[in-house]
Amino acid sequence: MKASTFTLAVVAALASQSLSAAELEIKLTNLTQGLHFTPILIAAHNSDEAFFTVAMPASTALQTMAEGGNLEPLIAQANASGSDIVANPAEGLLAPSTSTMTTLMTSDSNEYLSVTAMLLPTNDGFVGLDSWKIPTEVGIYSVYLNAYDAGTEANNELVVEGSGAPGTPGIPAAPGGNAGTGGSGLSSTDNNTMVHIHPGNLGDDDLTAGTSDLNNTVHRWLNPVAKLTITVK
Repeated sequence: MKASTFTLAVVAALASQSLSAAELEIKLTNLTQGLHFTPILIAAHNSDEAFFTVAMPASTALQTMAEGGNLEPLIAQANASGSDIVANPAEGLLAPSTSTMTTLMTSDSNEYLSVTAMLLPTNDGFVGLDSWKIPTEVGIYSVYLNAYDAGTEANNELVVEGSGAPGTPGIPAAPGGNAGTGGSGLSSTDNNTMVHIHPGNLGDDDLTAGTSDLNNTVHRWLNPVAKLTITVK
């Protein structure tokens, strides 16, 4: 009788565990014509965890990612909270109009999905999904992602070597090779220091001077900047 009771308890525990877990097949597509995504971080997490919150100041971890593409502080934060993560599924930059796919196994109370990566070339722009509730029903779901501004750096639109360090003004790289040089820098009137929807790059048509190092026919965008397709199995 005791052995039977124990067996039933084990079966019930396993059934409960399987109900709380999910296998997600995730596809992220860069919808822009001229922006690259730095290494991407995808996490399933609990309701207390978040990469970012709109209208709130960026954390140091988010700032580090948004200004230089460095995921390590966000990864450490996610691991400390017991999140299930996939880091850098594209194994580098995700170019315009391309996609990357990965599988994420979620567990326990990690019922929310978040995604982020820096946008290049921008000063502190990033693509983001904040705490999307993972469906419990098997199926295919699509979510369109916006570009956000971390609010930690003025958008001067100047490509400056070494500027990926937090607090060092400038765009660290323009991977497409279609940016200019010699810009004087935009005078920003954006005083919003909270995380907010990115106002977009302005650029100009002067590749050797002007106010911006960015190309106004390549580096502008409209939201959304990415499409996320989640298959719940």
